[in-house]
Amino acid sequence: MALEYRQEFVDVDGARLGVQIYPEPAGAEGAPMVVICPAMGVRARYYRPFAAALHAAGLAVAVADLRGTGESTPLPTRACRYGYAELASDVGAVLAALKPRLDGRPRLLLGHSLGGHATLLHLALHGTDAVDGLALVAVGLPCWRSYTGLRRYTVLPYTQSINAVAGLLGVWPGWGFGGRQARGVIRDWAYTARTGLFPPVDGVDAEAAVSALRLPVLAVSIDDDPYTPHRTVDHLCGKLTSAAVTRQRYTAAQAGAPVDHFTWVRAAEPLAAQVAAFTTGLPVRP
Repeated sequence: MALEYRQEFVDVDGARLGVQIYPEPAGAEGAPMVVICPAMGVRARYYRPFAAALHAAGLAVAVADLRGTGESTPLPTRACRYGYAELASDVGAVLAALKPRLDGRPRLLLGHSLGGHATLLHLALHGTDAVDGLALVAVGLPCWRSYTGLRRYTVLPYTQSINAVAGLLGVWPGWGFGGRQARGVIRDWAYTARTGLFPPVDGVDAEAAVSALRLPVLAVSIDDDPYTPHRTVDHLCGKLTSAAVTRQRYTAAQAGAPVDHFTWVRAAEPLAAQVAAFTTGLPVRP
């Protein structure tokens, strides 16, 4: 039987963010809590197997839909102007809403793919007081120079053509990639692919802010991940010059099944154990 969650909502700047709250682990009062931010176009409920594995490993779990995806609004249209700045602020709104549940226990923020960009930028730009650590699963910068073989020469035209379509139509319709997205999100994502850098956010040098970020980070790349291969994660980790980074790879042998950018969620028990070990080892700040 699947682990059930309770659906809650957080209102922020005209948007409503869906947050799924899973039950506390039995007999583990004050257990560490993990707050998950999903990949581009992926609904929070997709992470139910991972949430169940984290729960079995003794962790409390919440999963927040990204703006415009799943239970979160608004549905991206030509009128939507939001990008990375708003996604990063949304992370802060979710953490603020969860504060009564987070206080007094170890707190880990976990981002997958685009959700990792949002979590990392939030902490770099708005501070780390709300959490004790950050986990990044399949989170890299899709800079074309980080790829090998033929893909090295296809990533740039692929990402920039998506950006061009989003600019022309005023919204990315989700044709075969990423789900329906606001053009600002696509613009900022395409910038990372073109330059290998985070875009400036609200006039702030995001690269400098990420470099100055100080907290424990668990960075995990996934075997057979065509979108975020190991080298793209290494590229991102190279920017975290002030953080204490634990770098790991999640292999098919560990998972006991083939894994890639998305399917690791369905074979996540060993990874959940790694996340639990990292979380319980975090120094809890006042």
